[in-house]
Amino acid sequence: MKLAEALAERAEAARRVEQLRARIVSSARYQEGETPAEAADQLLAEADEVLATLEAVIRRINRTNAATDMGHDGTLTDALARRDTLRLRHSVITAAADAAAGTGERGYGRQLRSELMMLPALPVADLRAQADTLAREIREIDVRIQRTNWEADLLD
Repeated sequence: MKLAEALAERAEAARRVEQLRARIVSSARYQEGETPAEAADQLLAEADEVLATLEAVIRRINRTNAATDMGHDGTLTDALARRDTLRLRHSVITAAADAAAGTGERGYGRQLRSELMMLPALPVADLRAQADTLAREIREIDVRIQRTNWEADLLD
């Protein structure tokens, strides 16, 4: 099995657990004299089985990520950490540029010449350029990660 297949299996198991959780919650109580729509105890047992499978898949994915070499990116785990950090950095830079540019402000700025003018404390154009560079880096590392996911065999 390839790593990408295991990632898809993990996502499906996580969705299944969430569906079971919702069904358990809706069946956990019922009115006296009524019959619950589903047996909550059976749903809990099914959730336990799916969670055990999910844990096993996650363990194998983590072992594979830690052992898979991606060249100059380090291991796959290193590349994932780098991508996550780049995404956070992009978010911070974009938010700073938006705030400095006044994006999202209410009103129309100054109404009268006597009102104080709001000035950017940060260089908006430079921040936008940084955000564009970060977005490109994110796309590039994401492509390398995806390629590795389809090439790497899942470890036991």
